[in-house]
Amino acid sequence: MILKDKVALVTGAAQGIGRAIALKLAANGADVVIVDMNLDKAQETAREAERLGRRALALRANIANLQEAEAMADEAVAKLGAVHVMVNNAGITRDALILRMKEEDWDAVINVNLKGVFNCTKAVVKHMSKQRYGRIVNIASIVGEMGNAGQANYSASKAGVIALTKTVAREFATRNITCNAVAPGFIDTAMTQALSEKVKEELAKQIPMGRLGTPEDVAEGVLFLVSETTGYITGQVLNINGGMYM
Repeated sequence: MILKDKVALVTGAAQGIGRAIALKLAANGADVVIVDMNLDKAQETAREAERLGRRALALRANIANLQEAEAMADEAVAKLGAVHVMVNNAGITRDALILRMKEEDWDAVINVNLKGVFNCTKAVVKHMSKQRYGRIVNIASIVGEMGNAGQANYSASKAGVIALTKTVAREFATRNITCNAVAPGFIDTAMTQALSEKVKEELAKQIPMGRLGTPEDVAEGVLFLVSETTGYITGQVLNINGGMYM
């Protein structure tokens, strides 16, 4: 129980990668705050965490709104006593080639994927600074490092998350707060399951390990970065992509 007595807040935790992260942290001793726009599914994830013997709180918040992010963090602290771990996982896609991309789709992705990470970090770091302890992990993406046709908004948002991660790491290192990013490659989630088998086979051919990753693969990386033993690791990007990008 390497996270015993710790409270972890995970955004976008109702399903997919976020759900896997929240349950992995709960299985290792953390009480968890499950944040998502879909409160019903967030409550389902919270009940699963409770079955693991942990306290769990489900909250609905639009992280693109600073006031909602601050209220989310304050409620987590009020009800569970603290926030020791913050995992900024929530994200959306609005894919299109640049010439076809609508301005509102660019803005929506940047607002959730990048501004949302800023908002949530700003909201929790004031609590972490007071307790002189914190572990922040931002979920970036392989496309934030290598780009991807049809994902200008998503790629830019994730590249921004990586730069933001490094800045937060520099600003708060003296407060015993680490900030790192995890950059998943192509992961077998609802998003990729919507692709045809042929497309998934072609994707797998680009990956040296020959398969898509799983949400649990990503969750293991997050668990590593938030543990007590990794307190000297900060400002780094952990690539979890089966060797697709090195």
